[in-house]
Amino acid sequence: MTAAPQLRDSAVTACKHRFHIVGAGPTGALLALGLAQQGFSVVLQDRLSAELLLARSRAYAITHSSRRLLHDLGLWDALRGEMEPFRSLRLDDCSALSTAWFHVRDLRPANRASEAIGWILDHRPLMSLLLERLKASDQVLLQLDNATPAVEALSNSRSRQWIIAADGPRSMLRRRAEVPYWSHAYNQGCLTVKMRLTGADQHCAYELFRSEGPMAVLPLGQDRYQLVWSAPLQRCRDRAASSPSELLSALNTLLPDGVNGVELLDEPGAFPLELSLAPRLHRGSLLLVGEAGHRCHPVGGQGLNLCWRDVSGLLNLTAAMQRGEIAYPSLARRYSRCRRIDLLGVLLSTDLLIRFFSNHNPLLMPFRRLSLFMLKRFNWIRRLSLSAMSDGPGNLLKPLPK
Repeated sequence: MTAAPQLRDSAVTACKHRFHIVGAGPTGALLALGLAQQGFSVVLQDRLSAELLLARSRAYAITHSSRRLLHDLGLWDALRGEMEPFRSLRLDDCSALSTAWFHVRDLRPANRASEAIGWILDHRPLMSLLLERLKASDQVLLQLDNATPAVEALSNSRSRQWIIAADGPRSMLRRRAEVPYWSHAYNQGCLTVKMRLTGADQHCAYELFRSEGPMAVLPLGQDRYQLVWSAPLQRCRDRAASSPSELLSALNTLLPDGVNGVELLDEPGAFPLELSLAPRLHRGSLLLVGEAGHRCHPVGGQGLNLCWRDVSGLLNLTAAMQRGEIAYPSLARRYSRCRRIDLLGVLLSTDLLIRFFSNHNPLLMPFRRLSLFMLKRFNWIRRLSLSAMSDGPGNLLKPLPK
């Protein structure tokens, strides 16, 4: 995908197709930038100011599908210095006392040249770059700190204008349009916090399967790590409200031998987890992108990457629409259809992982040990598993770009 020449304001107004995106988080902002680079006129609206959009304390696991999208949009080189690569992934079943490792050699050949399984990227530099590029684009009208109800975008919809809901799992646009939506609340919540650790491998990410829920430990550089800790929701809230010393003490009983937490770097937060899906990602002129249309368990770091594959899929279709290869009215239907396999694959696989590993069932223990043994023994299983995590289930049988 190549960037289109930017137009003056008068030309923007006269643009044949227009997109109104509600939600300027990482997903909505990335989509707005991609559409603008294709020459579309874009309105990007959010109730939060730029300062509040930047203020979120969170880090994201970036997989190879997201790497390709960032590269296509001209963002990869600018973000490269802000990202921490991890070259190995340690998978522990703490109840079965079994460990499996993934390394760069387990990636598909097209991904190995990057010399990393994935990258960890902090929220602030990502959003800073996205807002900077959006403000510099003549194709984009930014409406931040906008108290106008998002649902007015639906009632004010013009002909040849698409409304994009990128306003998160509680999307007002989705509810106003009465898009069918299925949701299942897990018995788990998630606690996130940045911290300093000693004894951890700087270029290794950890995924610890425990009976109360999985725990991810993601490297941020030097001795800093992002912790994503799943457990019963009330337990997460109690831990988040506890003192730093109490939280560190509880954490140190669960980390691998030799790894210890020594300091919290921000305030811990706790939120509920759910499995959600809109069977169709559109209704009329409304398209659902990111967590407005689906939500999965954070195990395996799939959340943001799944949202960005929505962006990639939609941008591929809008580019085809510009070339005259697909008709304007068929965009919504094609978008829903092209995302179906990937969404179902990720939602079902993450749900299966939680049900299989987050329990005390002794009958499952032999199968869990067998699963880890097969991962350790057969490299083709590791490659298949890592490809599903890195590229998405929908791309398992497709050739990847070099």
